[in-house]
Parts: sequence; C-alpha cells; structure tokens
Amino acid sequence: MEGNFLFEIDEVLRNVQEAEVMSIFFPSFRRALIIDTRSNTDDGPMVRLMPMASSPQDRVRSIRKLRPGFPRLQNLTLIPWQRYVDSLVNLGVWEKIVKRIEESGDPKAIQACDAALTELRRLERQELVAAISGDNYQTIWSASK
Repeated sequence: MEGNFLFEIDEVLRNVQEAEVMSIFFPSFRRALIIDTRSNTDDGPMVRLMPMASSPQDRVRSIRKLRPGFPRLQNLTLIPWQRYVDSLVNLGVWEKIVKRIEESGDPKAIQACDAALTELRRLERQELVAAISGDNYQTIWSASK
C-alpha cells in the first residue's frame, strides 16, 4: 500500500504543479480547498475553503459563480485527501501549492494560503474531537456484556 501511495503522491505533486484549477477535498470533514491559479487585470488567484460539492459539475458551477470574469473551465483537477492535513505539508504538497500562488505575486492570495491551512487544521481537530466524544457519530458495534 505504501508503494502505491508514494506513486500517487508523485501524481498529486505533478497535478498541483500543472493544474490551472484544483479541488483538494477532505471527505472526513466534508470540506474542499479550491485553488484557482488564474488571474486577470481585476482578480488574482483564488484560494478558498468551501463545503464539498456533490459532483464535479457542481464544483465547476460554484467556481463559475465565484469567478464570473474568467472563461469557462476546460478542466478541474480533483484530489481526494484521505490523510491528515499536516501530511500535505510533510509530503511537500503544500509547498508546491504555496509556490504556485507566490508566483502570482498577489499578497492576498498568499495570505489566503496561510489562512486556509490554519482553518483546515482547525476543522480537522474539531472533527477528531467530535469522533472521540461521539458527537455526530453513532456506534456500529458495541461491547458485548
């Protein structure tokens, strides 16, 4: 399994380097990090946390609503992230994301990266606490007496 994961990481890193618009989604806490590297004279790149979309088409529509001054998306890179948020940092994915945004020179987008990582960590911690305390979770198997 680890060998396959390492291969997938290479693919993720390649996609982060090349994708114009990507959604890294976290099924465990139902959020998606949307990164749109496109810019024009009015708007710089966008880095935003959003609720997970129900389909790729819904995500494309939501991006179109948020960024009406941009042409229709030709493709959207979807990256499901099943691991801890900090593994994005540890595996070098976050560094590549930030580098892509820094290339734009837009200070607001760079700040949005920092804010997004902080919020992702907070959401993950909140979900872990809920899982431990049982909030919003149900027991599937209970101890036999």
